[in-house]
Amino acid sequence: MAKIEKSPDEWQQQLSPEQYRVAREKGTERPFTGDYQVRDAQGIYHCVCCHAPLFENEHKFDAGCGWPSFDRPLGSRCVEEHTDTTHGMQRTEVVCSHCDAHLGHVFPDGPPETTGLRYCINSVSLEFHPDE
Repeated sequence: MAKIEKSPDEWQQQLSPEQYRVAREKGTERPFTGDYQVRDAQGIYHCVCCHAPLFENEHKFDAGCGWPSFDRPLGSRCVEEHTDTTHGMQRTEVVCSHCDAHLGHVFPDGPPETTGLRYCINSVSLEFHPDE
């Protein structure tokens, strides 16, 4: 599948200033300020930029970190992971595989009874589709 590519102007017309800052400029929303805290509703979280399905609510958990956390993406081709050495540390960045939107980072401190991973995702990079 070909990557979705748009100019910065096209992304800015489509996204709010905060969505653009986080998803297109690799920003981070402040912890505990976003939407999508743990909820019981079934549904799928999609990329705010290209609407690709990324995460399932069933695999969401409360990590206490201030951002939505998932133990896995919806499928192996939904996201890509890249080494991120910004801010004087080495982390693994998570981006949408369809449009390269910055989603957040993945850490090896998730629930050991599942994958052991914590996909720490900015809520402004997501849109929730209930009952999907």
